[in-house]
Amino acid sequence: MNKRAYNFNAGPAALPLEVLQRAQAEFVDYKETGMSIMEMSHRGAVYESVHKEAQSRLLGLFGNPSGYKVLFLQGGASTQFAMIPLNLLTEGKTAGYVRTGSWADKALKEAKLAGEAFVAASSEAAGFREVPDLAGLELPENTAYLHLTSNETIEGTAYFTYPDTGNVPLIADMSSDILSRPFDLQSFGMVYAGAQKNLGPSGVTVVIAREELLEQSPKHLPTIFRYDTHYKNDSLYNTPPSFSIYMVNEVLKWIEEQGGLQGIEQLNRKKAGRLYDTIDQSGGFYKGFANPDSRSIMNVTFRLGTEELEKQFIKESEAAGFIGLKGHRSVGGLRASIYNAVPYEAVDALAQFMEEFQRKNG
Repeated sequence: MNKRAYNFNAGPAALPLEVLQRAQAEFVDYKETGMSIMEMSHRGAVYESVHKEAQSRLLGLFGNPSGYKVLFLQGGASTQFAMIPLNLLTEGKTAGYVRTGSWADKALKEAKLAGEAFVAASSEAAGFREVPDLAGLELPENTAYLHLTSNETIEGTAYFTYPDTGNVPLIADMSSDILSRPFDLQSFGMVYAGAQKNLGPSGVTVVIAREELLEQSPKHLPTIFRYDTHYKNDSLYNTPPSFSIYMVNEVLKWIEEQGGLQGIEQLNRKKAGRLYDTIDQSGGFYKGFANPDSRSIMNVTFRLGTEELEKQFIKESEAAGFIGLKGHRSVGGLRASIYNAVPYEAVDALAQFMEEFQRKNG
């Protein structure tokens, strides 16, 4: 292979080249065991050391706050949309959901199947081009939790500050921006994320939660859907996605090598700034979808003047080696997903392509 693709896929997404190379070197024979990590028993000491190391390393990136537990589950964020209300939305309680776009709506839909849920705030009136202000948000006394989506991959919007919800646990779907910048984990009762954007390959879902939210689940739930099952068994109740967890651990090592979350944020803001500057300085040739104060630094969404021009952009960009720039099928347009592992060089190359495309077609 002479050249890596410029990978802007929304997920599964780019992985750090260094991590892929390390995994390649260990793929057939992990630590001189004569086996791949994929061939080992999840009950064995070798795999369990990787499992526990990944849990510890993840909490370490957040400063090791006390009282939190890392779970490695399966089924993606979509399964968490259901598990959260099934476990936490008990009788007599209601759950608040912040509507910011496509993924927030999916979470709300699942909650309504499990119990009582209400819209605590919404940006629908703004066409989901921004995130609603949650300062001063008042919640009913019987609110079980407040759920928000920290980054909407389809619309390209994001939260950068979070509300103080007092005694009401704040829960966030952080599938597309976890570990992209520092935040105070202790502001949350739970955060969760599918791994396939910033954490590793698809197959594992990470849940980080206060232990009191995990210790007891309703007894009527099937065993596998109960948080307390996975809490008490350290995410080893059933066979975990062991290779994906191994890869998560390697990605976490890589993040440490980049200077932790502070170093990652600096790089991510540089990448996002390069693309947003290209859009803003295009004289209207490129039109950003998200309002400037709500712009994601993970998913840069934009449009051109016509759908025909957008199709031409996609065709020419693919020919030039840029992958994944077509917007989500539900909204169209264009989208560059620039997660942690996408190097600045790829983003700069895209910006140069955009500038040249405008010169030829503007």
